[in-house]
Amino acid sequence: MEFFDKAKSVRLRSHHDKYLWADEDEETATQDRDGARPNARWRVEFIEGSSMIRLKSCYNKYLTATEIPFLLGMTGKKVLQTVPPRLDSSVEWEPIKDGFHVKLKTRYGNYLRANGGPPPWRNRVTHDIPHRTATQDWIFWEVDVMEIVIPPTRSPPTPVDLESSPPLPESPPWLQSSPPLPESPPKPDGRIIYYAISDDNGDVKDGYEWPSFLFKGNNLKELTEKLEEETDLHDIIVCANHPLTGKLYPLRLQLPPNHSSMHLVLVQGTSKVAKSFV
Repeated sequence: MEFFDKAKSVRLRSHHDKYLWADEDEETATQDRDGARPNARWRVEFIEGSSMIRLKSCYNKYLTATEIPFLLGMTGKKVLQTVPPRLDSSVEWEPIKDGFHVKLKTRYGNYLRANGGPPPWRNRVTHDIPHRTATQDWIFWEVDVMEIVIPPTRSPPTPVDLESSPPLPESPPWLQSSPPLPESPPKPDGRIIYYAISDDNGDVKDGYEWPSFLFKGNNLKELTEKLEEETDLHDIIVCANHPLTGKLYPLRLQLPPNHSSMHLVLVQGTSKVAKSFV
């Protein structure tokens, strides 16, 4: 609860470096990297006599844990923006501290989960109980407090006090407080990774939508693990197209020291093209 102490509005950043996002359709809750827009801000409502909170989007709708399955046969259920006829347990979340992160738990034991991987899971938000080790971190969120609740000011002194107190000298113009500067959007710290999953021959379909994420670091092993987490694949080979020949080749060394974006092709270790790398 301490992450939300005195918080009036917050941003919630997922394990994928994306913010909990109120979609423009005023119904869906997703993830997005743009933390500067109002869609990434959620107003906090405290429930008196309880450790639970409610989160309200910029469309004045509550973050709601529904009973609608995200996909048939899957355990994850949809999280939406709603205005329920009455405020019940579906809009209540219990913040649970876990190190420097927080988990948001429903009254029925599920957790707010930021999904990764290929469509239809990418950027989706559900509530679920993670059962796989690879997705344990998907229920962790970082809390950015954007506004705080300002306590009421003390009542002014009585007229007797005012009369007995000498007037304060007026501050010179250069010492008077200036209006706060507008908040600047967060600057990315890392490089943008675009990736595609190839077929057995190493080809990528025309018109393929290349998903992306922000990666911090130059370690190829760490990047491979991150890509496996994003795609929910295992035993992949991270490749790139040669800038001159266009031929696919596997990355073997460290990543370039600069932070320029990269377009990578993921090859399954058991594929036909992977055998040509040996």
